[in-house]
Amino acid sequence: MSENSETSDDTAPGTTESATASAGAAATAPGPQPEPIRFFGTTWVAHDGNYGLRRAGVAVGSLAATVASCFVLRFAYQGLEIAEVGSFVGMLVVLMFAVCSAIAFRKTWEGFSSRPADPGREDNLRGLKTIGFIGALLAYFIRTFTEAPGEKLRRTEYEEAQVRFARRRSARTGNPAARRTAKAKKARRK
Repeated sequence: MSENSETSDDTAPGTTESATASAGAAATAPGPQPEPIRFFGTTWVAHDGNYGLRRAGVAVGSLAATVASCFVLRFAYQGLEIAEVGSFVGMLVVLMFAVCSAIAFRKTWEGFSSRPADPGREDNLRGLKTIGFIGALLAYFIRTFTEAPGEKLRRTEYEEAQVRFARRRSARTGNPAARRTAKAKKARRK
């Protein structure tokens, strides 16, 4: 027999029973569950769990990554100058990164407020958004001043899901099994 089958402890290694119980309760809790946001988890729902510090951390981190990326691009451009590829190629590279960054910024910014209408098209733009990563980082940096990136969209969806769930719950009153037996008794009497 394996070592795992001999133990009677149902908790995973490194977790406590209370953590496992609360995770199990959350998984079986009725109603919609909030969608986690990268770097924030579900702290955006009630703005708890160091939400403000997380927003500040994302802002500082995205700005630092943007500055570091600009230095990397500068070194790449200097490499082109050292290789003496010509001013036309250098201009094309700068133009390519500027256009791709603008597209990445716009698409990332739009992604914070609405789901993409055509996910296939978004997959096709993944390469452009990767090249224009500076624009995506800037969008994260700017958005963290007002909210967690994507919080408004997820909050709207979560509140709508709660309303739909409450309507479905209120429509189901009583015991459905009792209604079936009452109908069956009526059918037998006839």
